[in-house]
Amino acid sequence: MTFHRITGIKVLIIIFLLITVIFPLAAMMMHITRTNIAAIVSGPQFKQALVNSISSAGAGTLISIFFGYIFAFCVTRTNMRRQEVFAVLAAVPMLIPSISHGMGLVILLGTNGILTRFLGLQNSIYGFWGIVLGSVLYAFPVAFLMMVDIFKYEDGAPYEAAEVLGIPRKNQFFAITFPYLRKPMIGVVFATFSLIFTDYGVPLMIGGRCLTLPVLMYQEVIGLLNFGKGSVIGAILLVPAIIAFLFDFLNKDQGNQNFLAQEIVKKKNPLRDTAAFIYCTLICLIIALPIVVFVVLTFVKKYPLDMSFSLINIAKTMNMGAGRYLANSLIIALGVSLLGTVLSYAIAYFTARTPGTSSKALHLVSITSLAIPGLVLGLSYVLFFKGSFIYGTLVLLILVNTVHFMASPYLMAYNSLGKLNENLEDVGRTLGVGRFYIVKDVLIPQTKMTILEMASYFFVNSMMTISAVSFLNTIRNKPVSLMITQFESQLFLEAAAFVSLLILGCNFFVKCLVYVIRKYGTKE
Repeated sequence: MTFHRITGIKVLIIIFLLITVIFPLAAMMMHITRTNIAAIVSGPQFKQALVNSISSAGAGTLISIFFGYIFAFCVTRTNMRRQEVFAVLAAVPMLIPSISHGMGLVILLGTNGILTRFLGLQNSIYGFWGIVLGSVLYAFPVAFLMMVDIFKYEDGAPYEAAEVLGIPRKNQFFAITFPYLRKPMIGVVFATFSLIFTDYGVPLMIGGRCLTLPVLMYQEVIGLLNFGKGSVIGAILLVPAIIAFLFDFLNKDQGNQNFLAQEIVKKKNPLRDTAAFIYCTLICLIIALPIVVFVVLTFVKKYPLDMSFSLINIAKTMNMGAGRYLANSLIIALGVSLLGTVLSYAIAYFTARTPGTSSKALHLVSITSLAIPGLVLGLSYVLFFKGSFIYGTLVLLILVNTVHFMASPYLMAYNSLGKLNENLEDVGRTLGVGRFYIVKDVLIPQTKMTILEMASYFFVNSMMTISAVSFLNTIRNKPVSLMITQFESQLFLEAAAFVSLLILGCNFFVKCLVYVIRKYGTKE
């Protein structure tokens, strides 16, 4: 590829990102200028929703991080058995939509819930604490995985030196562990808070009269077509995500300065390992309860009146269009995987291996989607693309999901390509080998496992998202995940449970496929 061709491709990518990221957000901001912001913000409904959102997100964040920290410690710092199994089980809730977690709690602890009836409970799960509990189920795996990544790269050399010097464990924590964890843990807090704060699936399902900002935005846009008020709420939902984005962007934690961190020695401690095993088992059982309930509901005749085995719910769900909507979801997920992986990898190549002003601009726009909640992105697409030839088609859903989930896969590719020898292109040019062949014959084979992870990330998230697509779906392009909301409003919980299992099954199959390919590729 010549210099002019590279510049041309960069320009095309920048134009694409302007159309799919910057212009839609600008369209939403224009609606805000035509709205009486003061009247909306000062309204009692808005104030209460804001308080509910902040308090429930704060409580959910603290609980998720507390239990996630202990779980991550058990998996990385103890010698308990089946560590890999527990790590996989803890990540399973990430394969179903957040609304499914809320529905699982309704089935377990609702007015006629299984545990409610079995234990004779009187208090209702609906409301603030229901939102908090559902948010913890939804956010715990994310907090856990982020902290596992932090623990994984901690250098064990300072601890070994502290042991030799006879420094007590308590002093080691405050002198070594706490300074190391401080910056990355702040990032985990911001990320977890933003995830819960901007989610509408859990509060929509189990919030009851406890209204949150995302639910209020959903009601205003879907129910009342009040795009101005929806835009104001959307702008406020951007705030915590923008803070998290700026913190991560401006405070890069360099971590260990060594080229190779020394692994922390795990001392033998049977009591600690047994306690860790029991703790992880209990957490995984709690996580698995909603999924087990989905299986039970799918194969009973009518919950809770007739619990006899039956396949009638599966037949009814398929007759109501689940098969067609599942096909839509698969087309969207595959399209996003293809487009998102190619686009993210191409951008990462330019930003990591062709330095310059345009590359910096590309990098900044590419990671901007980290700070855009799905509901906000969906609303901005409604306002910008309404009336266009792609509005109401699968193409628009593929575009919005690509933009929504692009930042993380892009950073995967950016980090992988940045670690490869920076002189490859110069050597190739000396030998008369073009950039295209360097990419095709060297870079792609070297980063094929990263590409595989990128594709699976796009697929899994596109299958289960309900936020970015909630404002853009029609009867023709509706993804199967949105049927959960439809069936729950019709009190057809058995069908909603079956749809959740369909999504889980597809995502689990993809994750297993990735595992097999990685194993085979490593051996090769």
